[in-house]
Amino acid sequence: MFDTVYFRLYKEVAGDVDLLTKIPCCLNNVGEHYYNNEPIITGDLNGLKISLNTNQLKVKDGSLCKWFLGDNFKTMGRSDTQKAIEKLSDILHLPMDKASVTRLDVAQNFITMHPPEVYFNHLGELRYTERLLQPSGLYYKGSNLSLCFYDKNKEQKSHRRPIPDLYQNRNVLRYEQRYTSRVASQMGVSEVTGALLYDEAFYQEVLNRWREKYEAIQKVNDISLNFEAMKTKQQLYKMGVLSIVQMAGGAMKMYEQIREAQNQGKLTKKQAFDLRKTVKDALEVREGLTVQNEAIKELNKKVAEAIKYYR
Repeated sequence: MFDTVYFRLYKEVAGDVDLLTKIPCCLNNVGEHYYNNEPIITGDLNGLKISLNTNQLKVKDGSLCKWFLGDNFKTMGRSDTQKAIEKLSDILHLPMDKASVTRLDVAQNFITMHPPEVYFNHLGELRYTERLLQPSGLYYKGSNLSLCFYDKNKEQKSHRRPIPDLYQNRNVLRYEQRYTSRVASQMGVSEVTGALLYDEAFYQEVLNRWREKYEAIQKVNDISLNFEAMKTKQQLYKMGVLSIVQMAGGAMKMYEQIREAQNQGKLTKKQAFDLRKTVKDALEVREGLTVQNEAIKELNKKVAEAIKYYR
Protein backbone atom coordinates (compact mmCIF):
# COMPACT_ATOMS: atom_id res chain seq x y z
CA MET A 1 0.00 0.00 0.00
CA PHE A 2 3.00 2.29 -0.41
CA ASP A 3 2.86 4.96 -3.09
CA THR A 4 5.26 7.92 -3.03
CA VAL A 5 8.56 7.21 -1.29
CA TYR A 6 11.47 9.65 -1.04
CA PHE A 7 14.97 8.25 -0.47
CA ARG A 8 18.27 9.76 0.59
CA LEU A 9 21.50 7.75 0.22
CA TYR A 10 24.73 9.17 1.60
CA LYS A 11 28.06 8.39 -0.08
CA GLU A 12 29.48 6.71 3.00
CA VAL A 13 26.56 4.26 2.94
CA ALA A 14 26.72 3.81 -0.84
CA GLY A 15 30.30 2.59 -0.66
CA ASP A 16 33.28 3.33 -2.87
CA VAL A 17 31.46 5.03 -5.74
CA ASP A 18 31.82 8.41 -7.41
CA LEU A 19 28.18 9.48 -7.57
CA LEU A 20 28.73 12.35 -10.02
CA THR A 21 30.55 10.07 -12.45
CA LYS A 22 28.59 6.82 -12.24
CA ILE A 23 24.94 7.84 -11.79
CA PRO A 24 24.17 10.42 -14.55
CA CYS A 25 24.56 7.77 -17.29
CA CYS A 26 21.58 5.92 -15.74
CA LEU A 27 19.29 8.96 -16.00
CA ASN A 28 17.28 10.82 -18.62
CA ASN A 29 17.03 14.61 -19.06
CA VAL A 30 20.23 15.17 -17.13
CA GLY A 31 20.96 18.71 -16.02
CA GLU A 32 23.68 20.40 -13.98
CA HIS A 33 23.77 23.48 -11.82
CA TYR A 34 25.85 24.79 -8.93
CA TYR A 35 25.00 25.58 -5.33
CA ASN A 36 27.70 27.19 -3.17
CA ASN A 37 30.16 26.28 -5.92
CA GLU A 38 29.22 22.60 -5.58
CA PRO A 39 27.88 20.74 -8.66
CA ILE A 40 24.32 19.39 -8.46
CA ILE A 41 23.19 16.82 -11.05
CA THR A 42 19.48 16.25 -11.69
CA GLY A 43 17.74 13.74 -13.90
CA ASP A 44 14.70 11.56 -14.46
CA LEU A 45 14.27 7.82 -14.13
CA ASN A 46 10.93 7.03 -15.81
CA GLY A 47 9.01 9.40 -13.56
CA LEU A 48 11.25 9.39 -10.49
CA LYS A 49 13.24 12.58 -9.99
CA ILE A 50 16.88 12.07 -9.03
CA SER A 51 19.29 14.67 -7.69
CA LEU A 52 22.86 14.14 -6.48
CA ASN A 53 26.05 15.83 -5.46
CA THR A 54 29.39 14.52 -4.28
CA ASN A 55 27.98 13.43 -0.92
CA GLN A 56 24.47 12.10 -1.48
CA LEU A 57 21.73 10.97 -3.87
CA LYS A 58 18.04 11.79 -3.49
CA VAL A 59 15.02 10.10 -5.10
CA LYS A 60 11.88 12.24 -4.92
CA ASP A 61 8.86 13.74 -6.68
CA GLY A 62 7.47 10.50 -8.04
CA SER A 63 5.35 7.49 -7.15
CA LEU A 64 7.37 4.34 -6.51
CA CYS A 65 4.17 2.37 -7.07
CA LYS A 66 3.52 3.99 -10.43
CA TRP A 67 7.16 3.57 -11.42
CA PHE A 68 7.16 -0.15 -10.64
CA LEU A 69 3.57 -1.27 -11.38
CA GLY A 70 2.68 1.18 -14.15
CA ASP A 71 0.02 3.14 -12.27
CA ASN A 72 -0.98 3.79 -8.68
CA PHE A 73 -4.48 2.42 -9.03
CA LYS A 74 -2.77 -0.86 -8.23
CA THR A 75 -1.76 -1.64 -4.68
CA MET A 76 1.95 -2.02 -3.98
CA GLY A 77 2.23 -4.50 -1.13
CA ARG A 78 5.23 -5.65 0.85
CA SER A 79 6.56 -8.05 -1.81
CA ASP A 80 6.18 -5.48 -4.60
CA THR A 81 7.96 -2.90 -2.44
CA GLN A 82 10.95 -5.19 -2.05
CA LYS A 83 11.06 -5.92 -5.79
CA ALA A 84 10.78 -2.19 -6.61
CA ILE A 85 13.70 -1.30 -4.33
CA GLU A 86 15.78 -4.16 -5.74
CA LYS A 87 15.05 -2.94 -9.28
CA LEU A 88 15.99 0.63 -8.36
CA SER A 89 19.22 -0.67 -6.80
CA ASP A 90 20.08 -2.63 -9.95
CA ILE A 91 19.48 0.34 -12.26
CA LEU A 92 21.46 2.81 -10.16
CA HIS A 93 24.07 0.23 -9.05
CA LEU A 94 23.54 1.42 -5.49
CA PRO A 95 22.28 -0.26 -2.27
CA MET A 96 18.90 1.51 -2.10
CA ASP A 97 17.81 -0.90 0.62
CA LYS A 98 20.22 1.05 2.87
CA ALA A 99 18.87 4.46 1.83
CA SER A 100 16.95 6.56 4.38
CA VAL A 101 13.25 7.13 3.70
CA THR A 102 12.43 10.84 4.03
CA ARG A 103 8.79 10.70 2.92
CA LEU A 104 6.27 7.88 2.86
CA ASP A 105 2.72 7.79 1.47
CA VAL A 106 0.40 4.92 2.39
CA ALA A 107 -2.68 4.71 0.17
CA GLN A 108 -5.54 2.61 -1.10
CA ASN A 109 -8.24 3.11 -3.75
CA PHE A 110 -11.81 2.03 -3.01
CA ILE A 111 -14.58 1.41 -5.52
CA THR A 112 -17.60 2.81 -3.67
CA MET A 113 -21.37 2.86 -3.96
CA HIS A 114 -21.52 6.66 -3.98
CA PRO A 115 -19.39 9.49 -5.44
CA PRO A 116 -16.45 10.38 -3.17
CA GLU A 117 -18.00 13.72 -2.21
CA VAL A 118 -20.76 11.90 -0.34
CA TYR A 119 -18.22 10.39 2.06
CA PHE A 120 -16.48 13.71 2.73
CA ASN A 121 -19.64 15.01 4.44
CA HIS A 122 -19.50 12.20 6.98
CA LEU A 123 -15.83 12.59 7.95
CA GLY A 124 -15.60 15.12 10.76
CA GLU A 125 -12.85 16.49 12.96
CA LEU A 126 -9.52 14.78 13.70
CA ARG A 127 -7.57 15.76 16.79
CA TYR A 128 -4.33 17.74 16.26
CA THR A 129 -5.12 18.38 12.58
CA GLU A 130 -6.88 21.06 10.57
CA ARG A 131 -9.80 19.80 8.49
CA LEU A 132 -9.75 21.37 5.02
CA LEU A 133 -12.56 20.65 2.58
CA GLN A 134 -11.42 21.76 -0.87
CA PRO A 135 -12.68 21.30 -4.45
CA SER A 136 -10.02 18.63 -4.97
CA GLY A 137 -10.90 16.62 -1.87
CA LEU A 138 -10.83 16.50 1.93
CA TYR A 139 -7.53 17.05 3.73
CA TYR A 140 -6.40 16.79 7.33
CA LYS A 141 -3.20 18.78 7.90
CA GLY A 142 -0.90 18.07 10.86
CA SER A 143 2.64 19.21 11.58
CA ASN A 144 4.42 16.22 10.01
CA LEU A 145 1.57 14.12 8.68
CA SER A 146 -1.50 14.63 6.56
CA LEU A 147 -4.51 12.57 5.48
CA CYS A 148 -6.12 12.97 2.08
CA PHE A 149 -9.43 11.74 0.67
CA TYR A 150 -10.15 12.47 -2.96
CA ASP A 151 -11.75 11.32 -6.20
CA LYS A 152 -9.02 9.26 -7.87
CA ASN A 153 -10.67 9.21 -11.30
CA LYS A 154 -11.14 12.97 -11.26
CA GLU A 155 -7.48 13.45 -10.32
CA GLN A 156 -6.42 11.08 -13.08
CA LYS A 157 -8.49 12.97 -15.67
CA SER A 158 -7.12 16.33 -14.52
CA HIS A 159 -3.61 15.09 -15.35
CA ARG A 160 -4.84 13.55 -18.64
CA ARG A 161 -3.75 10.09 -17.57
CA PRO A 162 -5.60 6.92 -18.60
CA ILE A 163 -7.99 5.21 -16.20
CA PRO A 164 -7.64 1.39 -16.03
CA ASP A 165 -10.62 -0.58 -17.33
CA LEU A 166 -11.54 -1.86 -13.86
CA TYR A 167 -12.09 1.70 -12.64
CA GLN A 168 -13.77 3.16 -15.75
CA ASN A 169 -17.14 4.80 -14.97
CA ARG A 170 -16.86 3.81 -11.30
CA ASN A 171 -16.80 5.81 -8.08
CA VAL A 172 -13.20 5.62 -6.84
CA LEU A 173 -12.33 7.09 -3.45
CA ARG A 174 -8.65 7.26 -2.49
CA TYR A 175 -7.45 7.47 1.10
CA GLU A 176 -3.81 8.49 1.65
CA GLN A 177 -1.76 8.92 4.79
CA ARG A 178 1.32 11.04 4.09
CA TYR A 179 4.38 11.14 6.33
CA THR A 180 6.01 14.27 4.97
CA SER A 181 8.90 14.68 7.43
CA ARG A 182 10.51 13.09 10.50
CA VAL A 183 9.38 9.68 9.28
CA ALA A 184 11.58 7.70 11.66
CA SER A 185 10.55 9.54 14.83
CA GLN A 186 6.87 9.21 13.92
CA MET A 187 7.37 5.47 13.51
CA GLY A 188 9.30 5.22 16.77
CA VAL A 189 12.51 3.90 15.19
CA SER A 190 16.01 5.33 14.79
CA GLU A 191 15.87 5.17 10.99
CA VAL A 192 13.50 4.03 8.26
CA THR A 193 15.48 2.45 5.44
CA GLY A 194 14.43 0.96 2.14
CA ALA A 195 14.84 -2.54 3.60
CA LEU A 196 12.64 -1.71 6.58
CA LEU A 197 9.73 -0.92 4.26
CA TYR A 198 9.38 -4.60 3.39
CA ASP A 199 10.10 -5.92 6.87
CA GLU A 200 6.92 -7.81 7.80
CA ALA A 201 6.49 -6.40 11.32
CA PHE A 202 7.17 -2.83 10.21
CA TYR A 203 4.84 -3.15 7.22
CA GLN A 204 1.99 -4.39 9.42
CA GLU A 205 2.62 -1.55 11.86
CA VAL A 206 2.37 1.03 9.06
CA LEU A 207 -0.91 -0.46 7.83
CA ASN A 208 -2.33 -0.52 11.35
CA ARG A 209 -1.45 3.15 11.78
CA TRP A 210 -3.16 3.93 8.46
CA ARG A 211 -6.34 2.22 9.66
CA GLU A 212 -6.20 3.67 13.19
CA LYS A 213 -5.82 7.23 11.88
CA TYR A 214 -8.95 6.76 9.80
CA GLU A 215 -10.80 5.34 12.80
CA ALA A 216 -9.76 8.38 14.89
CA ILE A 217 -11.68 10.71 12.56
CA GLN A 218 -15.03 11.65 14.05
CA LYS A 219 -17.74 10.10 11.89
CA VAL A 220 -20.73 12.32 11.25
CA ASN A 221 -23.90 10.28 10.83
CA ASP A 222 -27.08 11.38 9.17
CA ILE A 223 -29.36 12.29 12.07
CA SER A 224 -32.44 10.09 12.31
CA LEU A 225 -34.39 10.65 15.52
CA ASN A 226 -35.85 7.56 17.17
CA PHE A 227 -38.50 8.63 19.68
CA GLU A 228 -39.16 5.03 20.71
CA ALA A 229 -35.64 4.85 22.17
CA MET A 230 -36.12 7.94 24.39
CA LYS A 231 -36.46 6.79 28.00
CA THR A 232 -34.48 9.24 30.16
CA LYS A 233 -34.03 12.99 30.58
CA GLN A 234 -30.44 12.63 29.40
CA GLN A 235 -31.62 11.00 26.20
CA LEU A 236 -34.18 13.77 25.73
CA TYR A 237 -31.40 16.34 26.19
CA LYS A 238 -29.22 14.63 23.62
CA MET A 239 -32.14 14.35 21.22
CA GLY A 240 -32.68 18.10 21.59
CA VAL A 241 -29.04 18.73 20.67
CA LEU A 242 -29.37 16.41 17.67
CA SER A 243 -32.48 18.27 16.54
CA ILE A 244 -30.61 21.60 16.67
CA VAL A 245 -27.72 20.10 14.71
CA GLN A 246 -30.18 18.80 12.15
CA MET A 247 -31.75 22.26 11.82
CA ALA A 248 -28.27 23.77 11.32
CA GLY A 249 -27.69 21.48 8.32
CA GLY A 250 -25.53 18.83 9.96
CA ALA A 251 -22.62 18.58 12.36
CA MET A 252 -20.03 20.24 10.12
CA LYS A 253 -22.34 23.21 9.54
CA MET A 254 -22.87 23.42 13.29
CA TYR A 255 -19.12 23.38 13.92
CA GLU A 256 -18.68 26.13 11.32
CA GLN A 257 -21.28 28.30 13.07
CA ILE A 258 -19.57 27.80 16.43
CA ARG A 259 -16.17 28.64 14.90
CA GLU A 260 -17.59 31.76 13.23
CA ALA A 261 -19.19 32.92 16.49
CA GLN A 262 -15.86 32.47 18.29
CA ASN A 263 -14.01 34.43 15.60
CA GLN A 264 -16.58 37.24 15.96
CA GLY A 265 -16.03 37.37 19.71
CA LYS A 266 -19.54 36.12 20.55
CA LEU A 267 -18.11 33.02 22.22
CA THR A 268 -15.00 32.58 24.33
CA LYS A 269 -12.55 29.79 23.51
CA LYS A 270 -13.92 27.81 26.50
CA GLN A 271 -17.54 28.31 25.46
CA ALA A 272 -16.80 27.24 21.88
CA PHE A 273 -14.99 24.13 23.15
CA ASP A 274 -17.93 23.22 25.42
CA LEU A 275 -20.44 23.62 22.57
CA ARG A 276 -18.36 21.48 20.20
CA LYS A 277 -18.01 18.81 22.88
CA THR A 278 -21.78 18.84 23.50
CA VAL A 279 -22.42 18.28 19.80
CA LYS A 280 -19.73 15.59 19.62
CA ASP A 281 -21.12 13.75 22.66
CA ALA A 282 -24.62 13.80 21.21
CA LEU A 283 -23.41 12.48 17.85
CA GLU A 284 -21.57 9.63 19.53
CA VAL A 285 -24.60 8.45 21.49
CA ARG A 286 -25.20 4.71 21.21
CA GLU A 287 -28.68 4.34 22.74
CA GLY A 288 -30.36 4.12 19.36
CA LEU A 289 -31.14 7.83 18.99
CA THR A 290 -29.16 7.92 15.74
CA VAL A 291 -28.57 5.36 13.03
CA GLN A 292 -25.28 4.84 11.24
CA ASN A 293 -25.15 6.25 7.75
CA GLU A 294 -24.79 3.57 5.06
CA ALA A 295 -21.98 5.47 3.30
CA ILE A 296 -19.74 5.67 6.35
CA LYS A 297 -20.60 2.09 7.31
CA GLU A 298 -19.43 1.01 3.84
CA LEU A 299 -16.18 2.98 4.11
CA ASN A 300 -15.47 1.66 7.61
CA LYS A 301 -15.73 -1.87 6.27
CA LYS A 302 -13.51 -1.22 3.26
CA VAL A 303 -10.74 0.35 5.35
CA ALA A 304 -10.80 -2.57 7.80
CA GLU A 305 -10.71 -5.12 4.99
CA ALA A 306 -7.89 -3.37 3.12
CA ILE A 307 -5.18 -4.18 5.64
CA LYS A 308 -6.25 -7.84 5.79
CA TYR A 309 -5.64 -8.37 2.09
CA TYR A 310 -2.33 -6.53 1.73
CA ARG A 311 -0.28 -7.87 4.62
